[in-house]
Amino acid sequence: MERRNFGDDMKRTIAMLVGIVFTLGSFPAWTQNSAQTKASTPATDNSPTPLSQASPSYVIGPDDALFVSVWKEPDLTQTLPVRADGMISMPLLNDVQAAGLTPMQLAASITEKLKKFVADPRVTVVVTQMNSQRVYVTGEVTHSGAMNLTPDMTVLQALATAGFTQFANTKGIYVLRAENGQQKKFPVNYKKLIKGESSNQNILLKPGDTIVVP
Repeated sequence: MERRNFGDDMKRTIAMLVGIVFTLGSFPAWTQNSAQTKASTPATDNSPTPLSQASPSYVIGPDDALFVSVWKEPDLTQTLPVRADGMISMPLLNDVQAAGLTPMQLAASITEKLKKFVADPRVTVVVTQMNSQRVYVTGEVTHSGAMNLTPDMTVLQALATAGFTQFANTKGIYVLRAENGQQKKFPVNYKKLIKGESSNQNILLKPGDTIVVP
């Protein structure tokens, strides 16, 4: 009887030790799976507002992209394109006029319209892409055509983006601008500009300007 009890005790002890080893071995795997689950959890609505690509005085136009945020209303917070007719489409409000307004003016307009549906709406409008305001580069450049106009963009910055061909006359560059129904011509001597000379020729570009590189 004593030998039988001793054998049974040994079996129970061995079984207990095997169980402990199995539990300890599976713990790291459980921890790793738990960490992976947390990492794959979608981001909450507390994600930061994107940085504006435009100045506060920027006038919104067709093809721009806007981030419209309504505080504590995730269903109304979206990135929206401005259509060719100058409108954006929002839940509850349907079409809202955006073109021709600054971001603050549009935010005020949306706020007023949302008061019928949301208590104390707080609206922020951020321009994430400025696609409506363009300048044009033509002539002896490696990248000709339309170019998005960024805030305070100078002719030198535009030329750096466009690049020159080997035949470019960098002393004879000029900018064409339509003002009050008339076309004005602004000379640009690229070689002097890169030497720090004739800085007055490094003009700020306006929508619709055309840079010609002969």
